[in-house]
Amino acid sequence: MILASLKQGGRDGTLVVVDSTRTRLRPVPQIAATLQAALDCWSEAAPELQAACADLNRDPAQNSEPLDPAALACPLPRSYQFLDGSVYLHHMEKARRARGADMPPNYRTEPLMYQGVSDGFCAPGEPMRLPSEDLEIDYEAEIAVVLDDVPLGISAAAAGKHVKLLLLMNDYTARALTRSEIPKGFGFVQAKPTSSFAPFAVSPDELPGWDGTRLSARVETRVNGKLLGAPDAGTDMFFTYPQLIAHAARTRSLCAGTIIAAGAISNQDPTLGHGCIAEARTDEQTSIGTAQTPWLRFGDQIRIEAFDSAGVSLFGAIEQRIEQSPPA
Repeated sequence: MILASLKQGGRDGTLVVVDSTRTRLRPVPQIAATLQAALDCWSEAAPELQAACADLNRDPAQNSEPLDPAALACPLPRSYQFLDGSVYLHHMEKARRARGADMPPNYRTEPLMYQGVSDGFCAPGEPMRLPSEDLEIDYEAEIAVVLDDVPLGISAAAAGKHVKLLLLMNDYTARALTRSEIPKGFGFVQAKPTSSFAPFAVSPDELPGWDGTRLSARVETRVNGKLLGAPDAGTDMFFTYPQLIAHAARTRSLCAGTIIAAGAISNQDPTLGHGCIAEARTDEQTSIGTAQTPWLRFGDQIRIEAFDSAGVSLFGAIEQRIEQSPPA
C-alpha cells in the first residue's frame, strides 16, 4: 500500500491512500483520520487500508482526486519518536574525519543512534529555513522505517515483523555545530534541526528491493540540478533495520509510529557519489588538498528521490529550497 497525508486536518494531517501510479488519492476517514491513528490500531486498520488501495487501483477515477504534491505533508507530519542510526560505516568514518574525531571503540559491535526532533517535520515541498549559512548546512539522504508497537527487549530476529512502512528522508545537519556539541558527550540538539520526508509512506510488500532487513534502491540527490550522488541504500549497510530496532528497544518499548532511520547512505564505490556534502568535502580534501563542494546556501534547491531497479520513483521526491528563517 501507498499512504500519504494531506496538510489539511490539523497538525497530524489527513490520511489518504494513493494509487500505484502515485497520481491519484482517496481520503479514508472511515478507516482512520490520520496515519498515526491507523498505526495505533494497525492490525485492524492495515487490511482495510490495503483493500482501499486495491480498490483505488482497480478504478482510479471512482471517488478519488488528482494528487497535488503541494497539498501533501510528510506522511507522519509529527511522530512520538524519531531515532536515527549510523550504519554506513564509510559515512561515519568520513564524517568523523572531517571534524577531527576518532571512531568510537565499539562502533562495529553496537550501532550509533541518537534521538532527534520529531514534534514537527518539514513537508517535502516546503522551504527549509535556518538562521545562518555559517552553520555549514548539509543534507543526509536516508531510508527510514515506521513501526507498530515494539515490546521492550525484543531480539533482532523478531524485530523485523514490526516494520510496517518505509520512508525517504532528508536529515539536515548543521556541521559547524557538531564540532562543539559532540565533544560535550550528551548528543545532538542544535546541530540537528527538523528533518523532511518524501510524500509517500510505502508498505514493504510494495517495495521489490526490500528483503526484510534492508532496502535496495538508488537514492539520488541533486543540488540546483547537479547530481551529487546516487548511492544504493541496500549496499554497505553494516547493521540492518531489525538490529537498529532491537538496539533501540533494549531498555524501552517503542510506541506505534516510531520512526527509525539508518543514517546517511554511503557506498564504498566512489563513482556513486555521496549521500551528504561532508563526505564529498572529505574526499576532495584527501584527493586534491582542498574541499570544493560548498555547504548548502540560501536559495539552493535540493531534490532527493529514491528509485527501484526499474526506475520507478518509490516515495516521491523531497524538493526544498533553503531559506533564511525570519528573526524571532
